[in-house]
Amino acid sequence: MNTRWVVAAAAAVGLAVVAIAGLGIRSSESVAGEAAGSCDPAAKPANFNFTLDDVNGNPVKLSSFKGKVLVIDFWATWCGPCKIEIPWFIEFQKKYGARGFTVVGISSDDKPEQLRPFVAEFKMNYPVLQGLGRDDVHDAFGPIWGLPTTYIVGRDGRICKKHMGLAPKEQFEKEILGLL
Repeated sequence: MNTRWVVAAAAAVGLAVVAIAGLGIRSSESVAGEAAGSCDPAAKPANFNFTLDDVNGNPVKLSSFKGKVLVIDFWATWCGPCKIEIPWFIEFQKKYGARGFTVVGISSDDKPEQLRPFVAEFKMNYPVLQGLGRDDVHDAFGPIWGLPTTYIVGRDGRICKKHMGLAPKEQFEKEILGLL
């Protein structure tokens, strides 16, 4: 296991302890300091110059999602908070997909043989891409120190929001609607 994931696991345990203790943790940050549902004009552009394989080994260019409002979710099958938010993302994909919205799940720590049954069991209706061993993709968006780490990207390709850890469903939906 590489150092990044050891640090990420330690950070996740620390966050869980603080959350259980009832101390307030801010689960999201506005990348450019803006309110939910908006995007600062100075927000960092997302890097779409990558091709990742989907769960069936088919190459998918991130650039194929340009022009859409995106939720880019870095997650893993073993991640408890990830399992909580996946049904929300499935719901958002159903509700807003026709309006130019897409969820893109990038599995950070799973092999294809782990992903396929997980995707089938959860009935994931959005692209799930293999990110194992792709530190270049993680670093382009990150750093990603824990899972889930989720980015909300506007139609113009700017990263409008970043959530480290589990954020409330209502917050995700407000941010998505604000960009649609």
